[in-house]
Amino acid sequence: MYLNQLIGQGGDIVSWLVWIIFFMVFFMFYPRLMLSQIMWKLEGSARNLENLSLKSKRMLYTEISKKPSKFVKDSVDRFFEFFIIHPISLDPYGVVKKLDHLIKNERERFEYFTDEVAPNLDEERKANIQMGMAAGIELNLLAKIVRHYIEMIKKTKSYQIAMIIQMQLPIIERIAKALFVGTKTLARGEPIGDATGAWMIARLNDGKGMKEIEEDIVMAEKSVEGRHAFLLKARGPGGRIGYPGKAVEKLIKKHKIARVITIDAAAKLEGEKTGSVAEGVGVAMGGPGVERSYIEDAVVKRKIPIDSIVVKMSAEEAIQPLRISMTNAYQNVMEAISRSISRTKKNDNVIIVGVGNTSGVGNNKKQAEEALKWVKNYEKKRTQSKKKKQG
Repeated sequence: MYLNQLIGQGGDIVSWLVWIIFFMVFFMFYPRLMLSQIMWKLEGSARNLENLSLKSKRMLYTEISKKPSKFVKDSVDRFFEFFIIHPISLDPYGVVKKLDHLIKNERERFEYFTDEVAPNLDEERKANIQMGMAAGIELNLLAKIVRHYIEMIKKTKSYQIAMIIQMQLPIIERIAKALFVGTKTLARGEPIGDATGAWMIARLNDGKGMKEIEEDIVMAEKSVEGRHAFLLKARGPGGRIGYPGKAVEKLIKKHKIARVITIDAAAKLEGEKTGSVAEGVGVAMGGPGVERSYIEDAVVKRKIPIDSIVVKMSAEEAIQPLRISMTNAYQNVMEAISRSISRTKKNDNVIIVGVGNTSGVGNNKKQAEEALKWVKNYEKKRTQSKKKKQG
């Protein structure tokens, strides 16, 4: 009687037992089935990332030499495992100097590598190979990290870790694709999004050239709205970042500076327009913060105001080819510079720094126009490629 009430009128005890067994088996094996499904997707993504890393290596082989030798291939493969151990920061005093020392060591290693594998390339091409290698190393590391977690999931059978990695995959894959395109663009010495600040300074410099005042940092002097402006950027058109902080510090020690203005690419939020311009205060400069620290220390000692002007783009856009929406920001950037220097007096000295990797961007207006021509051709090819895919 009680059993009939439990399973309902006309119920079948056998069917009821079958359903109970089914649910027990289902709940027992469901996590494993889900884990298998997730692992299948993760494995596919890991293989794609490893293929991108391998393609970036092969591309670098051919950029170094049309017929790369075994020595070149082995050297690139070995250098892809290059790493930096950050200094201990338990006692923060002196960390900037430690980081500065390591960054110099890193650049020396990259220079030694290119001198070893490509001794016949000119200085600009070597600089491009170094930047391409830097992006390739990041891509290789990303692929290795994903592979590490996949192998760990296989050993531990951890459904939770698998879920976390799966949720991060869309972002990881976006970054990986951007790094792959960035490796190719940098190795070929083509303009990238991060070169926007350098491009602005090059276009503003309508003189013949610039002189090097710090390692890989060049300067031109120009009158801007009645003020004496020092225009600074990394030396182009090879891929370089230089030491802008030390250059600014040197100028501040030598001249009475009324204001410092930094122009850089900045990470936009989703929904913001690429190429939009924003103004603020402080040093617009990414990276580990060493060069930024030199500027901040110098301006604080002399109480010099510092303005920042940023051209917004995503982190992926910053390492991919320069877009027309970014170069179109030139007029807005010039207006922002005008507003900034209007807060100084006539004949005052101001420093304007174009921050970022100057890949594909030279040092004067003529070379900036050449870079702009490349950007327009790239946009045209990109539009045609999209139409072909849609058609």
